Amino acid sequence: MTQTACASAHTPAVGTGDRRIVRSRKALRDAFIGLMEERGLDGFTVNDLCARADLNRGTFYNHFRDKEDCLQAFEDEIMTDLDRYREQMERLSLVEVVRCRVRKQPMPVLIALFDYLREQGDFLHAVLGPGGDVRFGPRLRDAVCTNLINAVLHERYLSDPTPFVGYYTAFFASAYLGVIERWVETGMQESSEEMARIAVRLLFIKPGDAIVL
Repeated sequence: MTQTACASAHTPAVGTGDRRIVRSRKALRDAFIGLMEERGLDGFTVNDLCARADLNRGTFYNHFRDKEDCLQAFEDEIMTDLDRYREQMERLSLVEVVRCRVRKQPMPVLIALFDYLREQGDFLHAVLGPGGDVRFGPRLRDAVCTNLINAVLHERYLSDPTPFVGYYTAFFASAYLGVIERWVETGMQESSEEMARIAVRLLFIKPGDAIVL
């Protein structure tokens, strides 16, 4: 487990009732992942979910309105966790990013971010895959990728209202979402340190440059 990445839902509870809730939520989450991978989000019902998780429907409806509400809760947990990385990236400066690039050193915040994404790899693979939730990718892009791009923009562009600045940010933020999706799809074979170096290298590569790390 990384030093920064652990949601409250994953923290061991104290009371017996709390532990039971944590176990039930984990069972539902695991069931949701398995069913999304096998059937796609539209291919299963609450009954299927409860059967896979070995829970009764009453337990499910004590916590969630429906299947969509359940998925939203799991996604929101990840977005809450990602807030801490967003806050760290907002404090980055272009000078820090360039320094890491020149020294060919991975940025600590990016290592921690990829460590966290790896911990959530099974869920990300399911929710970002063809049978997942099409709404989650844009949320991930806005929470992580856009903030990374903003970190390397000159200050004058952060408040620049011209359309091209917005398109520039959108272009690179979407590209970085694609990097994360490819890493997840290909089994997260690269280490978090490698992915952190790749992320910074991609910020500075230009057309015609050698495509090397």
